[in-house]
Amino acid sequence: MFLHLGGDTSVYLREVVGIFDLDSTKESSATKEFLEIAKDEGLICVVGTEDKIKSFIITKEKVYYSPISSITLQKRALNMLDLEDEIEEQ
Repeated sequence: MFLHLGGDTSVYLREVVGIFDLDSTKESSATKEFLEIAKDEGLICVVGTEDKIKSFIITKEKVYYSPISSITLQKRALNMLDLEDEIEEQ
C-alpha cells in the first residue's frame, strides 16, 4: 500500500517511520538538528513548494516535506492499514 504525500509523490506505507507536524516540532532543538543533518546529507525531498510545507514524513530512506497536514496524512495511513488488515482477513 502507498501513502500519498501530495503532488505526484507517494511512498510505501511500510517504509514510513513517522509523520510529524512541522510547526509543533520547530521548538525542539533535537528535531531542528535532525532536519539540518538530513538536509546536509541530501535526504530531504520537498513535495510541492517550500512555502506551503505543513508536515514532514520520515521514511527508511528519506525525509519528505509535505503540504498536507500531519493529521490528514495520519488518517490516510490508518485507513490504509485498516484496509490492508481487511484484505489479509479475507
